[in-house]
Amino acid sequence: MTAKRLPPAVALLLLAPWTAECAWGGFTLTGMPFVVLVLAPMYGGAALLIREAARRLGLGWPGIVLLASAFGVIQAGLVDQSLFNPGFLDDTEFADTQAVAQQTTVPGLGFSARQAVDYVGNHVALSICAAIALVESYLGADRRLRPWLGRPGLAVVAVLWLGGSLLVFADDGGRKNFLAAPAQLAFAAAVALALIATALLRRPRPADHATRPTPRPAWVGLTVAVAYAGAGLAPGWPGIALALALSAAAAVLLMRWSRRPGWGQRHVLAAGSVSLLVAAAYAYAVPTYAPATPAAALVGDVAISVIVLALVGGAWWRLRAPSSAVPAPAR
Repeated sequence: MTAKRLPPAVALLLLAPWTAECAWGGFTLTGMPFVVLVLAPMYGGAALLIREAARRLGLGWPGIVLLASAFGVIQAGLVDQSLFNPGFLDDTEFADTQAVAQQTTVPGLGFSARQAVDYVGNHVALSICAAIALVESYLGADRRLRPWLGRPGLAVVAVLWLGGSLLVFADDGGRKNFLAAPAQLAFAAAVALALIATALLRRPRPADHATRPTPRPAWVGLTVAVAYAGAGLAPGWPGIALALALSAAAAVLLMRWSRRPGWGQRHVLAAGSVSLLVAAAYAYAVPTYAPATPAAALVGDVAISVIVLALVGGAWWRLRAPSSAVPAPAR
């Protein structure tokens, strides 16, 4: 790994845990540095491995989303097993959400479809896609899609991710002394493997050379914002159907738009960062995991807003530079 490639790799390693656990208001300002350092191997390691695999193999953003979905299933189903543990949130300020989650319990597998959509969806949107889109947007067009890690670097990051995941699995505050049933673990493993196989075997579709215009980045961001914010609007099974329908519609539109000649990194940034902006806005209404004073909670929420606006605003400013203005295919 050259010195020029090290800063973006480190940036992604540290940004991913922050977007995953802090950007939506889960921790106070004083707790954020500890969260980032402890969870960087797991979240940051996964984000780096996914990004490197996608860029080396030419998987594009559909591949990143599929691999991010696999990570979400592995994280929630196999590592901390929050997907199958009905008491996972009992010692947090989210304990009262379990009753709502149980309304969508999947028969035979004993997990909440509501929590599956929330857990996996947020891992895709915040833990992986937002972090990768932001870091890549700060790079010039000639460096954005290139690999950052050589084989030794990939091996180190793989060990970091595995070690970080094992740490969460073994820690009392991670898996919380719960072990899912063999059938549940097998189901999660099978889903994750299917998502990984789909990402690796998917054939990129050719660019659309028609004269249809590419929507402005604002319309791309609005499409993702509706899908992300609308996923939790309705309770019960109708809410699950709405969430899946909105996600599918957004995915189809983004894939079609991304094949048009005018698609570039500004569109990618709009799609990748809008969920982070929505999550930062929600932070004012969401409690922290552990009880906090109103003042500490407010300071944390304001800090989140400032950090997110600085990150996203800086990325947009960086894309105005001539070296960053070249369209970047996102197929």
